Amino acid sequence: MSVETDGRPPEETARTVERALRDRDLDFDHAAPGRFLVRLPGERKQRTSCWLVVGRHGLLVEAFVCRRPDENQGGVHHFLLRRNARLYGVHYTVDEDGDIHLVGRLSPHAVTEDELDRVLGQVVEAADGDFNKLLELGFAEAIRREWAWRTSRGESRANLAAFEHLVRDGG
Repeated sequence: MSVETDGRPPEETARTVERALRDRDLDFDHAAPGRFLVRLPGERKQRTSCWLVVGRHGLLVEAFVCRRPDENQGGVHHFLLRRNARLYGVHYTVDEDGDIHLVGRLSPHAVTEDELDRVLGQVVEAADGDFNKLLELGFAEAIRREWAWRTSRGESRANLAAFEHLVRDGG
């Protein structure tokens, strides 16, 4: 058992994480020792997958939000940077492919059930709350093409209803 400078072993941190997830009835897999994949429900983004990884120096939180924008990357990145100023415990970042993630790190002593609840709540609020805005900024043309294709085929546009203004207003 390795003990960190704050005296809290990673195994204890992992037990706290698992207890917090179970007590909140969250859908998760315990993928490996100290590695949890949590599926967080949303409304706009139906589900956000979030990794919680216990390491020697604390807990890594990482959630995929959306893939690399097709267009307006500068506008998307500007939005993400401004949004970071209002986030708690996590921040937006992009990976080497340009995909958008939320990441955060907690020191071992900060990993409590209540703190995990706050951080996971922030992940849901950001990923779900910002999802349509990110799609509007980075995928407007793809949304317009999909709208036109569905219209031409008489297909339902129900799940595109939030973006009707992009078609009606022309952007």
